[in-house]
Order: sequence, then C-alpha cells, then structure tokens
Amino acid sequence: MKITPRRLAIGMSLWAPNLFSGIRVRRFSDDWTHATVELHVNLITRNYVKTAFGGSMSAMTDPYFFMLVMHQLGRDYVVWDTRGEIEFVKPGRGVLTAEFSVPKTRAQELRERARGGVKVLEWFETVITDADGDVVARVRREVYVREKKRVTAARTE
Repeated sequence: MKITPRRLAIGMSLWAPNLFSGIRVRRFSDDWTHATVELHVNLITRNYVKTAFGGSMSAMTDPYFFMLVMHQLGRDYVVWDTRGEIEFVKPGRGVLTAEFSVPKTRAQELRERARGGVKVLEWFETVITDADGDVVARVRREVYVREKKRVTAARTE
C-alpha cells in the first residue's frame, strides 16, 4: 500500500505516542512541502501549573521536518532528525498548533549538497502558536541528509 499524505497524517495521529499525548496531525500537503500538527492541552499533556508540558510541545515537533524532507528526496537519501531546540515564550493552553514547511527549492538544495554521500546538517525553524495566534514557543530542528551509497555488482570474467 502506497503511503499518501492523508494516510500518513491519519497513521501519525493514531500512533500510540501521539494518540495518548494529545498530538494530532491535521495534514500533510499533497506535494510533501507542508504539515500542520496540533497539541490538545489536557490532563495528560499539561504540567504542574496546568499549562502545556514542554515535553509534549517538543514531541509535537519531533519528526515532521525530517519526514517532509525524506518524502521529497526519496529512497536514495538517508534522512534523520538529529537535534532539537525549543524556547518557551509564554504558557500554552487549549489547542496549540505548529506549521512545518520545506519548500521544494530547499529540498532540491539539500539534494544537491548531499550528492555523492556528503553529510549535510540543516536547521529548520517553526513556532508553536495558541488559538489566538500568539507564539507559545520557538522551535528549531536539525535534519541530517546524505545520499545513500550505491552498490555496484562486481564483474567477473
């Protein structure tokens, strides 16, 4: 069965770590350049002072940049999420949203830089906003990209 953006969004929303953490993937764009993810702050996802738990906000941003890059580059590339940073700006309450964007031009640039097996580390940034559009956190994620080595068959004569 082919992975489509819609199937992946549903699957990621039903994946146990997201499902039980209040994380919902609203959509992946058909061209794999954009994703929208929500965190529902509730009894399980809030902290001692009843605002969004920082770990939940980090989890809601974990795989999406690398997934967008991976789907755009294809199977000839190794793509990993390697590091993340989060700056908490204000308490998060209610439904929080993060938008992820990897334009085709940026994916093409990564493809070219990683050609021949060169290791590329690239930072991506997004913000987490509340229902009023206020920034709750600023997030940076580092993605590793490398073209896979091609195995050639040995010739015997």
